Amino acid sequence: MSNNTNLVLISGKSATGKSLSLRNIPNPTGVMYLNCEAGKRLPFNSKFKEYVITDPYQIYEAFLKAENNKEIHAIVIDSLTYMMDMFESVHVLTATNGMKAWGDYAQFFKNLMSQYVAKSTKDVIFTGHTMDVLNESEMVSETLVKVKGSLMNQGIESAFSTVISSKKVALKKLEGYSSDLLNITEEEKLLGFKYVYQTKLTKETVNERIRASLGMWNTNETFIDNDIAHVINRLHEYYK
Repeated sequence: MSNNTNLVLISGKSATGKSLSLRNIPNPTGVMYLNCEAGKRLPFNSKFKEYVITDPYQIYEAFLKAENNKEIHAIVIDSLTYMMDMFESVHVLTATNGMKAWGDYAQFFKNLMSQYVAKSTKDVIFTGHTMDVLNESEMVSETLVKVKGSLMNQGIESAFSTVISSKKVALKKLEGYSSDLLNITEEEKLLGFKYVYQTKLTKETVNERIRASLGMWNTNETFIDNDIAHVINRLHEYYK
């Protein structure tokens, strides 16, 4: 696990607002945005310093570059899932020694977390796409960020102490979760649903991998606006 306390994984299914939730990061010109999704455009007009990643090892270089730049205060990797898919395409499928290449795949991620993320003084935000996967030993469907090989067995979420999940939730389900961090707009009232972050497990989501340090979120903050600024502020408050 990384010892960078300002580290978060936004997990969630496609089209649940993961990328959009980055829109309110304070001081956006100080955000290094590492696009691992073939240059796919963000769903808002960002002022981030955007870089399209074509080889995952470029992410190591990006962390070193950010560390030497006082103006950079946050690094976003969008997304962890595509980053690992890219590693497979660029370095595993082209390799003559497949066994070694799959070892490199796992080692790339472990090195990223232990040597670059852990040592970073910046806020670090990963996004990750979740899938429902059958846990055959317990015969339950688990919702997790799916990767390959040994990393899958360990669970990619185990590298993070804060994992939140982006969700599209009916307003009826949000009744009883009133807090300063959950603001329902007139438009959302008309639509009858809201894009949110889920910060804590509920009895309906026990097979998801949402996690946080003890006492970071109150029960009424189980669902909050899908706004990463809320999460960064809470991490800074909690760990200061």
